[in-house]
Amino acid sequence: MTESAEILSYFDIRIEQFPDRSARWLFEDRENVRGLLEIVATELVERIDFSQIAQINRSFVPDNLREQESDMIFNVPFRSASESEELLIYILIEHQSTVDSTMGFRVLFYMTQIWDSQRREWESEAVPKSQWRFRPILPIVFYTGAQCWNAPLTLNAIMDTPDELGRFVPNFDTLFLSVKEADETHLTKTDHPLGWLLTVLQKEHADRETMSAALVNAMSHINELDEAQMLQRRRAISYLLLLILHRRPAEEHEELRTLVDQHIQQPSDREELETMAQTMAEHLIEQGKVQGKAEGKVEGKAEGKAEGRAEGRAEEKQAAVLKLLRLRFGSVPESVTNQISSIRNFSRLDALFEEALTAQTLEEIGLRNDDR
Repeated sequence: MTESAEILSYFDIRIEQFPDRSARWLFEDRENVRGLLEIVATELVERIDFSQIAQINRSFVPDNLREQESDMIFNVPFRSASESEELLIYILIEHQSTVDSTMGFRVLFYMTQIWDSQRREWESEAVPKSQWRFRPILPIVFYTGAQCWNAPLTLNAIMDTPDELGRFVPNFDTLFLSVKEADETHLTKTDHPLGWLLTVLQKEHADRETMSAALVNAMSHINELDEAQMLQRRRAISYLLLLILHRRPAEEHEELRTLVDQHIQQPSDREELETMAQTMAEHLIEQGKVQGKAEGKVEGKAEGKAEGRAEGRAEEKQAAVLKLLRLRFGSVPESVTNQISSIRNFSRLDALFEEALTAQTLEEIGLRNDDR
C-alpha cells in the first residue's frame, strides 16, 4: 500500500465523522492554523510566530458532546509591543447540524477549564502564586454545519439582564467562522490555500457542475505553492480527494478525482498522489465486500464475530502504521515492529498514524513502554 492509500486508511471512517476528522487533520498543519487566523483575525497574524506553534495534546470537550464537536489547542509566541509572550489558540470545531444558543457559555466554560489546568500544573510544581500568569486565550469557533448561525456568542444572549447588572456579566470576544455562510471573497482575501479548500467544502452538496468549478478554481491556487511548501500543497490536494470520497455521490467519484488529477501540475505531486485517486474505487469496492460478508454471515456466536472483526481491524491499523513508517523512514527496527504489532487499542494506533504523518525522524514517534 502506498502513502496515499495509507491516508485513505486513516480516513476510513463513517461519513458523518468526516467534518470533524478532516478539520482536525487540516489544522495539524501549522500553516492551516495561520490560514484560519488570516480569515478571522487578519490584524493579529503578523504578531503571532507560527513557526514555533506547538499543539497541546488535550481536549476539554466532555464525552457526551464529542459527537457534535471537538477541540484543538495550540501554544504559540505572541509579539506584544515590548516583548514576546505566550498565547493559547483554542479551536472549537463545531460540526453538529443545529445551532446551539449556549455557545457563548460553552466557550467560556472551556476557557476556564484551560486556565484551571494551568493552575493545577503550577500547584503540582509548587510555583509561588506571585509568579502565576495565566496565558491569554484566542477562542475560535469553526462551524461547518449547513444551518444559518443566528445565535450571538455572548452570555448576555442567554440572560435577561437589567442594564444595571450588565457590568457583572463576563464579556469577551470569540472569533467565529461559519464555513457554509462565509462569502468566498472573505475566505480567500489573503489567497491562503486553506481559504480555497473551504470554498470547495462550501459546495460539498452542490450540483456536479458547481462542485467541478470549485475544484478547478481551488487547484489553480494550490498549484501556486512552491517547492518549499510542498507538504502543504500535497495535504491540500489530499484533502480535496478525501472530500470527494466522503461527501460526493459514488457515481461522481471517478469523474471528480480525474478532474483533480488533470490539474496537478508538479510531477512530484503526481507521483505521490495519483495512486490515492486510483485507489478510491478499490477502497469503496472493498468496503462493500466487507459489509456484504458481515451482513451475510449468520453462523457463529455474536461475541466471536465481534472479537474477530476487532482483531482484524487492529491488524489493519497496525499494518497501516508500519507501512507508513517504512515509506517515510526506510527500514523499521524489529523492536518497533513488534511493539506496534502488539497494540490492540484503535485510538492508540490512530494516534501513532497521525504522528507518523508529520514526524521528521523515527525517534519522534511516541511509542510508550505500556503500549499494548
